[in-house]
Amino acid sequence: MKLHPDASNGFSIQSYSDEGVVVNGKSQVGPLLLCSVQGPQKWSAESFASLTQLSFDEILPFSPELVLFGSGKRIQFPAPKLLQGLIQRRIGVETMDNGAACRTFNVLAGEGRRVVLVLIPSTVT
Repeated sequence: MKLHPDASNGFSIQSYSDEGVVVNGKSQVGPLLLCSVQGPQKWSAESFASLTQLSFDEILPFSPELVLFGSGKRIQFPAPKLLQGLIQRRIGVETMDNGAACRTFNVLAGEGRRVVLVLIPSTVT
């Protein structure tokens, strides 16, 4: 699905599909970590089943106020124990399907919020 261009100077998602997303005109395939003020990078979680606390701890250096977790085509909530590092630092976590997570990222990043998006591709089961 194509999204409307964002007027911010940071990073935004122009489109998303089951395979990945397009961030600032560049295709990103596979598990993704995207900070609103830093470029996209590969996230270590290859699938929902492979999630660990370390997967979510990778987000900590970005010091976000909120993490958007795109769990694929449907919402799948990670076990609370996996989120302990984020919870202890009072970082909010919202779980959504990938489409909702991409759209929400653009809105929050466009408002200048310090948000991190992590996505598991919808093609991964």
